Amino acid sequence: MRFSDEADVFADAGYQGVAKREETQDITAQWHVAMRPGKRRALDKSTPMGAILDKLEQVKARIRAKVEHPFRVIKRQFGYTKVKYRGLAKNTANLVTLFALSNLWMARRKLLQGLHG
Repeated sequence: MRFSDEADVFADAGYQGVAKREETQDITAQWHVAMRPGKRRALDKSTPMGAILDKLEQVKARIRAKVEHPFRVIKRQFGYTKVKYRGLAKNTANLVTLFALSNLWMARRKLLQGLHG
């Protein structure tokens, strides 16, 4: 991952304890790591605190889903699963192009509706 000016990082439950890792100590971003599924199931949602924690986990999941969808499009629609090293400039240009195509792919219905009136 690259961290330049990100203020917040949203991660799934596999990143538990990431803020304590040595390689992430110099990162100033705020970590928002999802709760483990078993812990979330064990929450007592009838209490105010349990309901708030569950709602917080839903918000984290919504944010992560918006970010992960373009990666799914690139992998499934465009077959970009293995990276070939061609130099940083070429790989970066390729990824930028794929993400631009991914945006078009996700907006295709709206674009086609505009054509058909």
